[in-house]
Amino acid sequence: MRKQTKRKVWSLINPIEHAIVGAALVDRNSLDKLRLSELAALDAMIRGKGTLHDWRTLVDLLNLTEMMARSGIGPEALQTCSQVQDAMYQAAIRYQETKKMGLNGVGIQAIRDLLEYADLQQQSISRSEFEKMIKKTKDHIKSHNDKVLVLK
Repeated sequence: MRKQTKRKVWSLINPIEHAIVGAALVDRNSLDKLRLSELAALDAMIRGKGTLHDWRTLVDLLNLTEMMARSGIGPEALQTCSQVQDAMYQAAIRYQETKKMGLNGVGIQAIRDLLEYADLQQQSISRSEFEKMIKKTKDHIKSHNDKVLVLK
């Protein structure tokens, strides 16, 4: 019996349409879905009913926004990132002591500001560039550089 090669069949895509989608800005519906999950996490944290998943959602938002700011996309967000990082750290300490996840007033306002910066950053770049930023953030965290440096 002879060996046979199992051929992969790739679905055909229109390369022009694929390029247009990659170069276009991120569509509003996708951003709205993302923003809805972040707002739900913030709401849970405000009410003191936050979970580790909510905390992780907001930390992911922080990491992505900071990476974009360090890459030159909305660098004015770095100061707010520093405030949010402090607030999330305090929330983690509070959770370890009381098993309740919540934020103080300064942290809540900082996260609201961060949401605005993130929304502006994500609206101002193409979909392909946004996906590159997500990958760059994931790679940065995977390389054990999860300690985000804050410029002061």
